[in-house]
Amino acid sequence: FMQRALKMKTAILKLPTMALVFACATLGLAPFTPMPHLLEKMGMIVAGSPLKPIDYFDMAFHGLPWILLALKLYFLATPKH
Repeated sequence: FMQRALKMKTAILKLPTMALVFACATLGLAPFTPMPHLLEKMGMIVAGSPLKPIDYFDMAFHGLPWILLALKLYFLATPKH
């Protein structure tokens, strides 16, 4: 388990930070009008609306750049052991 986690951490750290920022700004916020899918789906969850399978796919697809960027920033900010 630890070897896989280390490989994943290494792979995430190799991703270019600016590419992740660009992905968050484009794919992560698409479509720009009337409301980004990610924010719309999060609002549906908070409101307690039932979600369809496509809604879960949308959340994963539009949320992945944000998750990768957050993990990279976390790994960069934490001390190496």
